[in-house]
Amino acid sequence: RYSLFYNHLKNIEESEGGLDKFTKSYKTFGVNQLADGGIYCKEWAPGAEAVFLAGDFNGWNPSSHPYKKLEYGKWELFIPPEDGQSPVPHGSKLKVVIRAQNGALLYRISPWARYVVRDEDKVNYDWVHWNPPQSYIHKNPSPKRLKSLRIYESHVGIASPEGKVASYKNFTYNVLPRIKDLGYNCVQLMAIMEHAYYASFGYQVTSFFAASSRYGTPDDLKEMIDVAHSMGITVLLDVVHSHASKNSEDGLNQFDGTDSCFFHSGYRGNHQLWDSRLFDYANWEVLRFLLSNLRMWIEDYRFDGFRFDGVTSMLYHHHGIGTGFSGDYNEYFGLHVDEDALCYLMLANHMINTLHPECITIAEDVSGMPALCRPVAEGGGGFDYRLAMAIPDKWIQIIKELKDEDWNMGNIVHTLTNRRCEEKYIAYAESHDQALVGDKTLAFRLMDAEMYTNMSVLMPLTPVIDRGIQLHKMIRLITHALGGESYLNFMGNEFGHPEWLDFPRIGNNESYHYARRQFNLTEDDLLRYKFLNAFDRDMNKLEERFGWLASPQAYVSEKHESNKVIAFERAGLIFIFNFHPYQSYVDYRVDNWHSSLTVAFKYKILLDSDAGEYGGHQRLDHSTEYFSEQYPHNYRPNSIMV
Repeated sequence: RYSLFYNHLKNIEESEGGLDKFTKSYKTFGVNQLADGGIYCKEWAPGAEAVFLAGDFNGWNPSSHPYKKLEYGKWELFIPPEDGQSPVPHGSKLKVVIRAQNGALLYRISPWARYVVRDEDKVNYDWVHWNPPQSYIHKNPSPKRLKSLRIYESHVGIASPEGKVASYKNFTYNVLPRIKDLGYNCVQLMAIMEHAYYASFGYQVTSFFAASSRYGTPDDLKEMIDVAHSMGITVLLDVVHSHASKNSEDGLNQFDGTDSCFFHSGYRGNHQLWDSRLFDYANWEVLRFLLSNLRMWIEDYRFDGFRFDGVTSMLYHHHGIGTGFSGDYNEYFGLHVDEDALCYLMLANHMINTLHPECITIAEDVSGMPALCRPVAEGGGGFDYRLAMAIPDKWIQIIKELKDEDWNMGNIVHTLTNRRCEEKYIAYAESHDQALVGDKTLAFRLMDAEMYTNMSVLMPLTPVIDRGIQLHKMIRLITHALGGESYLNFMGNEFGHPEWLDFPRIGNNESYHYARRQFNLTEDDLLRYKFLNAFDRDMNKLEERFGWLASPQAYVSEKHESNKVIAFERAGLIFIFNFHPYQSYVDYRVDNWHSSLTVAFKYKILLDSDAGEYGGHQRLDHSTEYFSEQYPHNYRPNSIMV
């Protein structure tokens, strides 16, 4: 794998003048404004017989502005300025006109288009030339690389209690302050790359270089990122390079009239489950396109890194379909691995680490590919983090299948700590996957229909709501503290959002009712959602103070099956969880991480899920001080009574 990567890198140096020049192609391909007012256009369309540019600027004449054919399927066009002004005005519509091999004229959006919009009375998107007289100027530097990542997974369009598509402006001024207050230091943005179908959640990308116009303009997004940076919030892009939409009128599919171009032709170029096209990562121009795409998002918009979606699908020719992964190395090395895709990921991480070492990359891989988060120089994939995708599945299985008294403490601890040595994991109890219609969030699984009737503080606290609120807090804290080197939460789940997520589609009469987040519920003092919201905030603030995510993996001192108690130490803190459904304990002994036999250490409660401000029963006295003593317990010399 490293040899394949090194050969690609060597070829880029020799034939393209280096990685820096190769990945700057976003500044030359597509339609670009020159300093003298002229326009330079460049496309890659190897299957085209001829290429033209048409649009508002030439009365949509399909043949007046032909491109010149270059080597290797490239085409270029220079349009001189008119009286020192651009011949293609800002805001005018354009199309690349392809004469296919069968003679047909195909009107296409450039794969490199920066801005596409859809009129309300149309189905397809239009390409709009974006060249404002004054582009947005970033005022704030990007935050320094974080040691502890607390990620707020977000979708701009649903970030409002109203049933509509919310805007970048709304997110900037209404949601970012909320994220900051909750103690998250990183926001991961979904559905930013333009996608024609809103209900795809942004995972059927049609225009890779265009920020979605349904939320506002490119400058609105730049301002949003700039304001986030002013708050010290790192901003990551959920990037989709694992596949592309099948749309041809406003997507990449059949751009030059052939079945291939950016994709594998035939069966290999189609994803069975996603009904989308699969990139040919061995193709030189595909590498240029995808690597330049990453660099554009970093340098033009100031994104601080990426969460790569669908990495499992990229890594294997079987795309993970109908395949289980047990951890056996034969599952990760063999002819079933797509070495070209893996090499692309290595190149992407190498480029980002070389040109922008402050940026962060995350892999969404369910397979557990070894060394995916080790440096490329070691033959690894080069990612900084991978998602701990087994954790949310484990919580779902426990809640769905087991009685409370049958919860297995050892199994919970194993799932939370079972990760590859020296590879960083992002722990999460649930993400957007569990919020979607057809699935259930933790809050819904725990409290279900009672969330609609019994979340008022004016109503008696029912056993279902009581259990749900307490377990919701405990599950999130133990996942946060034990599950990885970073933590992620999907917007709204921190306070147990009472509704699923469903985008407008034919099946729900194009309704926006469930395509929203009811943040207002946490601001109502008469609703119990405020308790979960407050606990999530204080949990994050405590991590910010002590930095357990950046500390070595926890030492688990107790996983007691009959007592249903889990105790562990991390970052100088002792975490104790009582998962027993009805038994509380007095004078419970846990061992102490300080091994000194001569010094007694004093402990105090820092965070208590049973506190009144979190909807608990206030059974613990927070003024109590706990002292370690020379009393051996669990094979350690000191212990404390709690």
